[in-house]
Amino acid sequence: MDINLNNAGKKGFSLSMFLVTIGIVYGDIGTSPLYVMKSIVAGNGGIGQVDEQFIVGALSLVIWTVTLLTTVKYILIALKADNHGEGGIFSLYALVKNHGKWLIGLAMLGGAALLADGVLTPAVTVTTAVEGLRSIEVMNRFLGEGQGKVVIITLIIICVLFSVQHSGTRKIGKAFGPCMLIWFSFLGLAGMMLIMQHPAVLKAFNPAYAVQVLLSPHNKAGLMILGSVFLATTGAEALYSDMGHVGRENIYISWPFVKACLVLNYLGQGAWVISNRNNEALYGIEDLNPFFEMLPEMIRPVAVILSTMAAVIASQALITGSYTLVSEAILLDLLPRLEIRYPSETKGQIYLGAVNNLLWAGCSFVVLYFRSGHKIEAAYGLAITVTMLLTTILLSVYLRKIKGRKVLSWIMLAGFGLIESVFFVSSLGKFLQGGYFTAILTVVILLLMIVWHRGTQIEQKYRTYLKISDHIPSLGMLRDDEDVYTLTQNLVYLDNSKDTEYIDRDILYSILDKDPKRAHAYWFVSVNVLDEPDAMNYQVETYGTDYIFRIRLNLGFKCSQRVNVYLRQIVDDLQESGELPEQDKKYSIYGKSTVGSFKFCMIKKSVPTKSELSSADEMILNIKYAVRKIAGSRVKWYGLDNSSVIVESVPMIVTPGRVERPIPRYEPEKTNSGKQ
Repeated sequence: MDINLNNAGKKGFSLSMFLVTIGIVYGDIGTSPLYVMKSIVAGNGGIGQVDEQFIVGALSLVIWTVTLLTTVKYILIALKADNHGEGGIFSLYALVKNHGKWLIGLAMLGGAALLADGVLTPAVTVTTAVEGLRSIEVMNRFLGEGQGKVVIITLIIICVLFSVQHSGTRKIGKAFGPCMLIWFSFLGLAGMMLIMQHPAVLKAFNPAYAVQVLLSPHNKAGLMILGSVFLATTGAEALYSDMGHVGRENIYISWPFVKACLVLNYLGQGAWVISNRNNEALYGIEDLNPFFEMLPEMIRPVAVILSTMAAVIASQALITGSYTLVSEAILLDLLPRLEIRYPSETKGQIYLGAVNNLLWAGCSFVVLYFRSGHKIEAAYGLAITVTMLLTTILLSVYLRKIKGRKVLSWIMLAGFGLIESVFFVSSLGKFLQGGYFTAILTVVILLLMIVWHRGTQIEQKYRTYLKISDHIPSLGMLRDDEDVYTLTQNLVYLDNSKDTEYIDRDILYSILDKDPKRAHAYWFVSVNVLDEPDAMNYQVETYGTDYIFRIRLNLGFKCSQRVNVYLRQIVDDLQESGELPEQDKKYSIYGKSTVGSFKFCMIKKSVPTKSELSSADEMILNIKYAVRKIAGSRVKWYGLDNSSVIVESVPMIVTPGRVERPIPRYEPEKTNSGKQ
């Protein structure tokens, strides 16, 4: 039987979805013009140390990096590797996970790196945009010496951004879409104006110049220039992760417009740098930004306003992508369960309050720690090169194992793997300048995933299952035993067993041994997460009784696990089919009902003090349970906040250590007290 409680939103092309796509997906890559050319020029010693040959070569690197990594890899290849419309490294892993246990390590590291990038993106984009105020003389005087006011303004903007996330990405996308449309149009027009003044930059479309500049003596950074060039494509992975929010077709249609505007702006900045490389008045400007400087002074205030809005929207791309990543990691059992909200009925629109607050705190810390866009840029990009490289490996496995395209898979692995490896090595050159922060953050998230995954493996190893049919007579006797107090009419346990013939020993122990729990009907519910995002159906096993019901809920990985809501429909279905007898509920504000009271029992396991567990495994379990306590209870996850719930704590049963020799019973000596 199918359960249809959520309506999947259609994501075919429309003007409104085009605007939502522009507003959600391209924010990160759309703000790259704010800092790419700035980083390239600064890395070569400043505007006085560059010439036309260097700039044309650098522009060629940028254009072909965007073309190869974003257009070819992500738009043309990765978007087709979707998991029923969902994208991102965890969705990709779900497709190939049966083709190698080692793939889980790649997915965890790639996901951790992308989440770390989600912390840095709002910080670097907003800070850089606010620093653009310094290109306006009046605002520069207002900001004064130091970065104090820049930091305050940046933090205010970040606070506003994260505080509106609960309204849902569709509403945010509708608000941001027109802004980003104006932003990209502004980028394109501004670039065209400068290109007409120095059309020689159009030679950058020739990839030969990209190769030449890497070996040119004019390039003082050598291969390390790629660390700056790579910033032009940092939003590509977020684009893939956000596919589920807007649909593949809308990305296909909108990308040519976005790419054209980006390339025009890069060329325009290059034309301005070439025309002004001998302008000594520019040599003394600290953190010179060609994006703002190339504009007439009267237009700069508009550019600052637009760039700030674009920076906020760039953050949105990583925030929504982070929600998707975390929710998929949770359902793959790589992260603790968190409460997920669905702000709208549109497929893919989710909100995780805990993730939002952690990103908020992390972004604020980054701004306070680094205090300038230039310093944050040094930390930015390293993590995303890791994610891109690992996505390439997973994509090659997908092409070879799922699609059977072996030649293409090896070409992709060799080609993109080599390119991204070079970018990774060049990004390492910024490790001591700030890349260490990204590395530390990635390692922390990765360790959390490893602990959670390993903890689950340990639990599975020592979990014991009993055949439920062997205990049906005992459950029937308890149900009919009027000498035992009736706890509730319907007692529900949540069970993880995939085999309907077996049940976790702790559940039967809770019912029969630990304070026997009499009920008119016993429900054992397990939730099976499907690879399909929105599928919903359930299966029922009654074991030939009318009081034992084994429910298997099959839910897509994007579906809310609101067990009480689904159970309500299942009860109605079973009573209608005659499998569940009518129950007598006399007392209710809604009047008499044929469905009785429900009580849910949640079993929480703890680490035993003495067991055969190694010290490492015991530590992993203790950390996992501590994190789970902080993350929140399963009561909220399963939507049981307003239900009657019992929580029982039981130790994880592990074979106890053996006693070397039996302990004798002590018996005191008998004395003849009456004798002298």
